[in-house]
Amino acid sequence: MIPDTIQKLAKLLSSLPGIGPRQALRLAFYLARLGKQEQKQFQEAVTTLSHLKECGECFAISEHSGPLCAICSDAKRSSKLIAIVEKDTDLITLEKSKKFTGRYFILGDLKKAGMLDTLHKTRLAHLRQRVKENGLLEEIIIALSPTTTGDLNAAMLAKELNGLAKKITRLGRGIPTGGEIEFADEETLNDAMRHRE
Repeated sequence: MIPDTIQKLAKLLSSLPGIGPRQALRLAFYLARLGKQEQKQFQEAVTTLSHLKECGECFAISEHSGPLCAICSDAKRSSKLIAIVEKDTDLITLEKSKKFTGRYFILGDLKKAGMLDTLHKTRLAHLRQRVKENGLLEEIIIALSPTTTGDLNAAMLAKELNGLAKKITRLGRGIPTGGEIEFADEETLNDAMRHRE
């Protein structure tokens, strides 16, 4: 018999992305068997999440003291160059490259191809208002994952964003460094030819 406390925790854990019911149950039992000190550390870490907030401009999760995150507050970052990403982890990955000097805009998870939900529409309305107040953007980079769903969503977004920037682009794609042409699929080779330097 599974204790009620474990069942409640497993139910909460299974609501997290990528965590199924069986894995959630294993995690709940794992957490139950931790020592009191480790459990307290988990509890404190979860409690401090309530101190975080969304950036008023890009919607990134931030612990910055002002209304904007550290990136949107940085005067060295171009406010006329925006990369649209789905989630915070995409932003972090792009930032690690240290190649992007603009700002970001987190649209939110696009679960279905070509479907905008209320969150996406609200955020896009926010971006349109920003452009209306501050003028046309130089470039919007649609930085979605290069999957079939990502491609369909990028095409839909390009239509939605039409008129907000002088140009709307996507991240270049092609054969990765260390990859072999022999093992590349047709779509990757087409992208590599189209985006050749």
